[in-house]
Amino acid sequence: MKPLTAEWVAKAEGDFACVQREWRARKNPNWDALCFHAQQCIEKYLKACLQENAVLIEKTHNLNVLLELLLKKYPLMEEWRTPLLQLNAYAVAFRYPGESATRINAAHARSLCTTIRCALREVLKIHPV
Repeated sequence: MKPLTAEWVAKAEGDFACVQREWRARKNPNWDALCFHAQQCIEKYLKACLQENAVLIEKTHNLNVLLELLLKKYPLMEEWRTPLLQLNAYAVAFRYPGESATRINAAHARSLCTTIRCALREVLKIHPV
C-alpha cells in the first residue's frame, strides 16, 4: 500500500472510531456527529482507493463524485450509489440548525458506513476488523 493511501485509511479509521464512540455513548450521544463521521469515513476510504490506483483525487466531499472516478476500475461499486447518496444527505442535513439526526438516522448511517467500509477494506486488501 502506498504511504499516502495508508494515511487516508488512518484518517478514515479515526472517523470510524468516532462513529463507534457516539453509538456507544450512554449520556448525550451526538447523532449528528455520528452521521457526519460515517460519511467522512467512507469519503476517506474512497479517496484511499483513488490514491492507491493513481487516480487524481478531486476536492469534493460528494461520495457519488468519488464513486464515478472509481467505476472504471471497479464497476461493481455501482451498487453503492444509493447508499452513498444517503450518506451524503446525512452528512449535510444535520450540520445546520433546523434538523437533527435521530437514533434511527444514526443507526442507518452506522450500518451503511460499516458495510461499505468493510467492502472498501477488501478492495484495498486490508484485513477485516
